[in-house]
Amino acid sequence: MLSIEEIKLLIEKLEKVKKEDLQELIDNNLKILKDIELAVDANNKEEIDRLDKTKEWFRMDVEQKRQQSNVEPWLYDTIRQKIQSFGKTEQYNSLEIGPGTGLFSKEFRAWTHNYFIDVLPELKDKIFRRFNPAALKRLKFYVTDKTNCAELPKGAVNFVFSWDTFVFFTQEHIAQYLEDLKTVLIPGGHCFIQYADCHFDFDLKQAKRGYWNYNTKTAMEKIIKDASYEALEWGQYKQGANYVIFQRDGKQNPVVFKKTEIVLD
Repeated sequence: MLSIEEIKLLIEKLEKVKKEDLQELIDNNLKILKDIELAVDANNKEEIDRLDKTKEWFRMDVEQKRQQSNVEPWLYDTIRQKIQSFGKTEQYNSLEIGPGTGLFSKEFRAWTHNYFIDVLPELKDKIFRRFNPAALKRLKFYVTDKTNCAELPKGAVNFVFSWDTFVFFTQEHIAQYLEDLKTVLIPGGHCFIQYADCHFDFDLKQAKRGYWNYNTKTAMEKIIKDASYEALEWGQYKQGANYVIFQRDGKQNPVVFKKTEIVLD
């Protein structure tokens, strides 16, 4: 049986080889395949859609990753370099959603203040211990019940980062987070977010076993557009390491993002 990834690849190939004498044949087969693609997506979402994770679930997941990181050194370095490409001004602050073990939390030195938000209040001390005492005055930790950002300073952030967090959220959870971020993110501010793309086998497997929540690039495109953000770059470092960079409408942000990765079609 064809996987959704194989179906999409076949669609892409058929679209690229269109010739006049094959037009009708190809168009008919494309329609069939696209109908199958939509049906598979809908069935997967219905079968795999989960509830949001609990605080205790996140607590156990963080502890497991504290013992063994799921980010290889090469991947860490690649993500770190991408973060640094946004750190071109000290005028604003950064926000990390779901810092977890604090793996990336020291990579925001270019910003005036580093904000962190999580559902687990005990992570504050664990993250702050990674910093020298002199740097603590630049750090702020906030606790959220789910997506609420009301406690953060309004319009103070020009960069939002999250890795290994949004893959656990339902699509509804993600959509609400993007709305709530608007109170914090300045017009023109950037977001660099990892997400699950279950068009790929690795991500789909994580969703089927209940570890990640079901999501796809197609769904993320709609979520971002519906929230009035503009997607600037879609990328994949490897299966399971998909990311999107998107921007809030407006021109207040002095940082201009330039694509440096291959964009996925």
